[in-house]
Amino acid sequence: QVQLVESGGGLVQPGGSLRLSCAASGNIVIGSPVGWHRQAPGKQREWIGKIAGGGSTYYADSVKGRFTISRDNAKNTVYLQMNSLKPEDTAVYYCMTSGVWGQGTQVTVSS
Repeated sequence: QVQLVESGGGLVQPGGSLRLSCAASGNIVIGSPVGWHRQAPGKQREWIGKIAGGGSTYYADSVKGRFTISRDNAKNTVYLQMNSLKPEDTAVYYCMTSGVWGQGTQVTVSS
């Protein structure tokens, strides 16, 4: 069974940090391009960044300089390090690769 599982979400104060994980199982090679997306309440799902197969990373302007995507191929896992979090970063965060989406993990930024 092909599956992506996100974890690491939670409640954090403004200015804080979280690291999300996206673990792949089944017939998915995490070395393929992996994208991160988020969906805030009442809003459309938004692309926030990706890591290409060769390791290059790309980010939306809204998170550039604060978020970092990395990958551990040995663990078949991709990470999203989020720093300097803002209330507007509150959303469900999803990873996606090869047409497969994870179930999402909630991130809430609030004091």
